[in-house]
Amino acid sequence: MLVIISDLHLTDGTSGQTISPGAFELLGERLADLAAAASFRRDGRYEPIEQIDLVLLGDVLDVIRSNRWLKTTARPWGDPTDEGFFSTVAEITAETLRQNDRSFSQFRRLARDGVTIPCATRDGRPVTELTIPVPVRTHYMVGNHDWFFHLPGEKYNRLRSQVATHMGLATYPDAPFPHEPWESNELLQSMRRHKVFARHGDVFDPFNFEGDRNSSSLGDVIVIELLNRFGLQVERELGDDLPLSALAGLREIDNIRPLLLVPVWIDGLLERACPQPAVRKQVKKIWDELADEFLEQPFVRERDTWCPVDIVDGLQKALKFSRRLSVGWASWVAEWICELRGASSSSYYMHALAEQDFRNRRAKHIVYGHTHHSEMVPLDASYAEGFVLHQTYFNSGTWRRVHEQTRFSSREHEFIAADTLSYLAFFKDDERRGKPFETWTGTLGIATLGGVTHRVDRPVEQTPSPIIQPVATQPAVVQPAPIAALQPTTSQPATSRSYAVDQPISTPSVPLAAPHFAVPFAPSPRASEPR
Repeated sequence: MLVIISDLHLTDGTSGQTISPGAFELLGERLADLAAAASFRRDGRYEPIEQIDLVLLGDVLDVIRSNRWLKTTARPWGDPTDEGFFSTVAEITAETLRQNDRSFSQFRRLARDGVTIPCATRDGRPVTELTIPVPVRTHYMVGNHDWFFHLPGEKYNRLRSQVATHMGLATYPDAPFPHEPWESNELLQSMRRHKVFARHGDVFDPFNFEGDRNSSSLGDVIVIELLNRFGLQVERELGDDLPLSALAGLREIDNIRPLLLVPVWIDGLLERACPQPAVRKQVKKIWDELADEFLEQPFVRERDTWCPVDIVDGLQKALKFSRRLSVGWASWVAEWICELRGASSSSYYMHALAEQDFRNRRAKHIVYGHTHHSEMVPLDASYAEGFVLHQTYFNSGTWRRVHEQTRFSSREHEFIAADTLSYLAFFKDDERRGKPFETWTGTLGIATLGGVTHRVDRPVEQTPSPIIQPVATQPAVVQPAPIAALQPTTSQPATSRSYAVDQPISTPSVPLAAPHFAVPFAPSPRASEPR
């Protein structure tokens, strides 16, 4: 049995939270369940499987998303042989391993003990009273946020050895961790036994791969010089002026995919969570100034000379509020990214159609990660002389929070978040009664605070709508009514102004019974009730 997970993005704690250790405990339980199910054969016999190969398909340790880069002159696009470069990578790696030790203890336990499943009788039935261990071999493949473990050299071997020991890896540390499956013979043979071809998928993203996985890319510069610096600078300059909900929202900035939609997301966050137009303007000014500095980076300017698409001009339109399109900004960004990839949609299935292992029919399953969007796309079905071959593309999703843009109106800059966790399991020969694969994706919605609805498109002096009736001791009650200006539930003088004037927000083209966006600035009256 072959199991694939990717895009855990475990960090050193300087740039936000990562997934709970409980998710890794769940993984251990699910591996045991999968192994027991895989031990049932096509003819109904129960025969324990020999081994589980667990593939970590890139972006597991996130070395890029660390504020430690901002405390040194070293950068990922510098010289990997430079001592400052290596010491920064080593420091981030060591702290990431320390911060996530409880999570990695589950990998070490799997490497030491494997998973236990029922023994089998001589006539092929499970015996639940007796158990047998099934070994788990964990393989590490790199992506665009952990590509440093693909660098050659003795000092990087020592770093890989530290990672392998801490995570219980079967991957050989005295050579670069593989970026492609053919860079590890054991990994390649396991994939071929299961009719799988898997890679992280960054090779199809022109912002995160430039032909050599031993070198940096534009995505690294965006994260470090723009995203990391932006959060720190906003908190430093405007931390006392921004509402807590806006500050908390800005800490989610790395969970937006693709990254070029971050300014679209910031725009929506400020519209609903920051009532002061002057503060909103200042936040956007900080972003634009950092975007200008990013665009002037020599590493970025050099890309403008050889790219067939005017990438710097495109980045200006995508990143800067001052260059934004008046209509369809988000749609243009998405289309431009697809144009750079030479694709017609955000899905990577079109790249799977060009894989050699797909075209020569060696692989039934083509697997990528990177996009943080789990999916399964049928590619082809072949029939010849009683032989059937189904070929399918899978994306392994992520173990992160994901913010997805709403579809109601492309003009609106609203996103809905959910915590996600995905894994893919592939079975060989007659495992799992002959079934070839099993996938699982779990999503957990994010709790939103109830309470006040804030509109920023009309002043409070207008006649209040009957949508919300303020009651001092009761939560606000929403009644069907046309969309109009709303009063906050807390009393205030009639002359005070909680909403910005002349800041229009696109409204739905169909009438709705309740406000279309509602984000509180105060806790819900029910927040203190016992649960």
